[in-house]
Amino acid sequence: MVQRRTKIRRRDTTEAIIGAITGTLAHPQLLVLGRHDPAGRLRAVGRTVPLRPDASRQVAEHLAAAGPAHPWTGVRFAAAWGSRDILDAVFVRPDLVAEISADRAVDRGGVFRHPLRFKRLRLDVTGEDVPRFGAGPAAAAG
Repeated sequence: MVQRRTKIRRRDTTEAIIGAITGTLAHPQLLVLGRHDPAGRLRAVGRTVPLRPDASRQVAEHLAAAGPAHPWTGVRFAAAWGSRDILDAVFVRPDLVAEISADRAVDRGGVFRHPLRFKRLRLDVTGEDVPRFGAGPAAAAG
């Protein structure tokens, strides 16, 4: 008799700041998310899987173009963990908070290894309420 092994990946819900998107402001395709480090710099922590059409519309209603002093100006993002392909990212004003679902695989003290799943916008939360960079997926902000 053959025993089957099942891999169960635990996912936690947490928050992150939307700092960039792919697609357009009117039709975002995926989100590039960040958290502030102890010095107050916004550090990228991961990206979402492609947004469902209803989620894309919800996010688009609240997005605003970034100003010239975006904290990620000059930064390029890999299309996937370990990939050399670069995302065509559009910087947005980093003042929207997204609730995300993330698994427990975290690298470099705070970067999620696998794509995140967008759950909803947290319009009741500010960037200061989001867990700090390096806090990991289990440090949900409420």
